Amino acid sequence: MLALQDKVPAKIGRLPELSYNLWWSWTPDARELFRRLDYPLWRQTRHNPVEMLMLLSTEELEERIKSGAWMRLYDKVMMQYDAMLHDGHTWFHKTYPELTKRTIAYFSFEFGLHNSLPIYSGGLGILSGDHAKEASDLGLPFVGVGFMYPQGYFRQRVPSHGWQEAVYQQIDINKAPIQVVKDENGFDLKINVELGNRIVHARIWHVQVGRNPLYLLDTDVDENDPWDRELSARLYSGDSEMRIRQEIMLGIGGVRALDMLGIQPYAWHMNEGHSAFLLLENVRKKVEAGSTFEDAEQIVRQNSIFTTHTPVPAGHDAFSYHLIDQYFSTYWQQLGISREQFLSLGAHEEEWGTAFNMTVLALHLSDKANGVSKLHGAVSRRMWNSVWPELPVDEVPITSVTNGVHVPTWVAAEMGALYAKYLGQDWMEYADDTVMWQRIASVPAEELWEVHVLLKQKLMGFLRAQARRSWVAGTSDPTQVLTSGTLLDPEALTIGFARRFATYKRATLIFRDIERLRTILLNRHRPVQIVFAGKAHPADDPGKALIQEIYNLAKHPQMGGRVAFLEDYDMHSARYFKQGVDVWLNTPRRPYEASGTSGMKASLNGVPNLSVLDGWWVEGYNGANGWAINGAQFANTNEQDAHDADTIYRLLEDEIVPLYYDRDRDDVPGGWVEVMREAIRSTSPEFSTKRMVKEYTERLYLEAMQFTG
Repeated sequence: MLALQDKVPAKIGRLPELSYNLWWSWTPDARELFRRLDYPLWRQTRHNPVEMLMLLSTEELEERIKSGAWMRLYDKVMMQYDAMLHDGHTWFHKTYPELTKRTIAYFSFEFGLHNSLPIYSGGLGILSGDHAKEASDLGLPFVGVGFMYPQGYFRQRVPSHGWQEAVYQQIDINKAPIQVVKDENGFDLKINVELGNRIVHARIWHVQVGRNPLYLLDTDVDENDPWDRELSARLYSGDSEMRIRQEIMLGIGGVRALDMLGIQPYAWHMNEGHSAFLLLENVRKKVEAGSTFEDAEQIVRQNSIFTTHTPVPAGHDAFSYHLIDQYFSTYWQQLGISREQFLSLGAHEEEWGTAFNMTVLALHLSDKANGVSKLHGAVSRRMWNSVWPELPVDEVPITSVTNGVHVPTWVAAEMGALYAKYLGQDWMEYADDTVMWQRIASVPAEELWEVHVLLKQKLMGFLRAQARRSWVAGTSDPTQVLTSGTLLDPEALTIGFARRFATYKRATLIFRDIERLRTILLNRHRPVQIVFAGKAHPADDPGKALIQEIYNLAKHPQMGGRVAFLEDYDMHSARYFKQGVDVWLNTPRRPYEASGTSGMKASLNGVPNLSVLDGWWVEGYNGANGWAINGAQFANTNEQDAHDADTIYRLLEDEIVPLYYDRDRDDVPGGWVEVMREAIRSTSPEFSTKRMVKEYTERLYLEAMQFTG
């Protein structure tokens, strides 16, 4: 930020400070300020103010000062910014004034805050980012801890043969809203952790998320050997040994980073089991201070909250005892326990034998645990009953807090303006208020439809711009240009499917009866088209095969240009996608969708869901706000797939397509708009992070924050 400060005129001298606080990214006036600063540059940098300020000259910035309108907006935004930073009247301040100095530490392997900081892969990271943003909005005393991945998650490239390729690019730190933490002498602040027989060092990076900090660890420092410098290079890469080293660094190193920063949390929230070693470090510190292991364990339990996110067994990290011996052989002595006692904290029977399971460790040493939807809570109680074999399934102490989405981040600006007009200018402050959302009934159908049509046009324009950019760069051939959506019809019913390409998500289910689908897609009077996006894990060949199958269909002439695949899906493209399609399709194999938040974001923007009754949709679907793929459950997966695919076709043929194309004289589909309206009304308050974070606070955080053991 110092380099930027030197070039920015004094009159707008706080612009760099604003660009480094991601509050701007979910604040409409602040986004508009940077957009107006230089619109072509705003688009070129994919909405990255730090990079914009790097590219603009002092003379260009001085020219902007001459605009009275822009300067008035600058002053308005800075007033909002200062009010946010110094507001002592947030929900948390007013509700729990006695707890405002008791910090909540939130650990996650990934944080999806903005595309300018690509240290996220998908739903888990986006949820972490949304959680951090809402904690700021509500005024929680909150600090995030994660990893700074210098190479981030991979960039996806899909060549003409359709087989996904992973491209890793070094993040240009100078263009990212992140700064290294310095000590009092101006040197990088670093922590160290014992990894087996050597010491590994990590510097600490700082990201400001509204009122609250996020600290990220980075092992790419001179003191480390080359293989240790690579430890935090990439998200979700490497084998089990790489993973255990990362998780030791996140859990144990994260606790030491907070100690070095002088932060002493009262509540410790682990978002998935990746950070569960923090529990052991907190116990070790208390044993070192004179407690017995048993007393220390009880205290740590009272302060710890664990959230599990997946009902898929492979999603829970488990390490062989060989690796535990290699990396913890001296650690259990510091805890004052034997090897057998240590191993029992995480012991779990895996398909390949007894191992040390991170979810089991987290469940053993956390007083509060939850799944991320009501159905997932029930699945998790069955899944982890073995941790409490003496209890019936219904009494297993795993509750649920259904996920939500950060409304200011995911609502389209145009839709937000419409809500402000009819719900009230301060509608975002009451995003979890079901009574306020009843006012959506007062929005004229033609206005709601007009905004949706505009968002759909923006999506189509975005797809064409992406294809054009790739063509100009020489990175695509004519086939790839066509498969990326340039042939799509902006007036046709458009279905969107975007998520991680794991096999249980059944991305190709809609293609099960290809001839029946072709009849639906190629109807001359009522055409339908489908846009896909998403990445498969670099090591997931079955997932890559699904992408290839869709890609090959997208370029097949028989599909008539009605299928497209958007390459390199990220937060930036996700906004266009979730705001601009007509229907959001989700086809997981029940009950493997723990929650799912993409459908919530679509629904917030008036895009109805067509989804399997799994995860959040079990709670969200009310019969009038979208469509459910439900009915009989089959033990045979082939029969289940056939049944679910047939349900999709029948819903499209009999209900969805006819409703979409039933227009009045002004070309407004009145019945369709009523489904849009009900989707907004019924899901927006219940599936917002404002509701979610309040629920975490009241049900899970408060007891830990009030505990003084």
